[in-house]
Amino acid sequence: MKNVISISFLYLLAITAFGQSSTIKYPKNIIFLIGDGMGVSQIYAGLTANKGHLALERIRHIGFHKNQASDNYVTDSAAGATAFSTGKKTYNGAIGVDATQTPQVTLLELAEKKGMATGLVSTADITDATPAAFIAHQIKRNMHDEIAKDFLKTDVDIVVGGGRKSFDQRKDGQNLLDSLKSKKYQVVESLAEMNAMKQGKFIYLYAPGDPIKMSEGRGDILLDATNKSMELLSKNKKGFFVMIEGGQIDWGGHANDTNYAVSEMVDFNKSIDAALNFAEKDKETLVLITADHETGGMALLGGDMTTGEVKASFITKGHTGQMVPVFAYGPGSEAFQGIYQNTAIFDKLKAALRLSQK
Repeated sequence: MKNVISISFLYLLAITAFGQSSTIKYPKNIIFLIGDGMGVSQIYAGLTANKGHLALERIRHIGFHKNQASDNYVTDSAAGATAFSTGKKTYNGAIGVDATQTPQVTLLELAEKKGMATGLVSTADITDATPAAFIAHQIKRNMHDEIAKDFLKTDVDIVVGGGRKSFDQRKDGQNLLDSLKSKKYQVVESLAEMNAMKQGKFIYLYAPGDPIKMSEGRGDILLDATNKSMELLSKNKKGFFVMIEGGQIDWGGHANDTNYAVSEMVDFNKSIDAALNFAEKDKETLVLITADHETGGMALLGGDMTTGEVKASFITKGHTGQMVPVFAYGPGSEAFQGIYQNTAIFDKLKAALRLSQK
């Protein structure tokens, strides 16, 4: 009798599991958070500094992606982000183009084509590699003026980051902010003004070039921009896609500065937590968190979960070729388990939103 009950129970579990896997719910919205340079060590260092916890602990579907560029074992942010945004491996320095320098349609562009609301948020220059790869198509990442001009070709709804000088202090003398105003964008001039926004498209370039560090007083711009993006973009009945970058975790790695990398990781965690809170309440949002690559070869040598102290060392001023983790929460998150190429993230997100390239 016991065997019969056990077999029946196992059969019931199998049927239940099959039912769950055969009724996968597609998300309406995607919040894609990229911690530039964020490897496992940066994550655990942030967890230590945050007294033993990070929002990432709320997530159960976890994978890893292989992030080599088409021309190098170690990727840069441009090739890494282009793999995410287009599903194509490309050379280091490429922005929205493949290895033959052919422009490729991006996730953000496909989402707009479907009528979704879109946004780009970063603690770096908005024309820098990661955000640029979702909206621009240029053969070199240092073509900031050309990248900025590509913002006029896509009706992205919300843009928040540094890099204002590429829009209003250009070599060609053009003021792209005036051009954006003519396209019905509101050009926001302060954090208070951004937080007061209730509707419409806007661009907030809060630094001439690269924004200052969190430790220098940047404040909660990333968290505020995350919350404002979710508030406004979610008004679109067809859903939204937003890319949010914690861009300076990478810079802390390049500087081999433990405190810099850790403080940026803790700041990024606030936006992750806010995104998960939104998705938990909304039930229709897929939250994806990953990095383009690891920076610095960070090794943790000691720490204290009670005081938040972190002791670390670095092996390089550059990037490393480590696999980096992928965390997924919400409808469709099961697809992100396992080990796969970074280009598969594009394929999985495109499938989740049922986007068409036709």
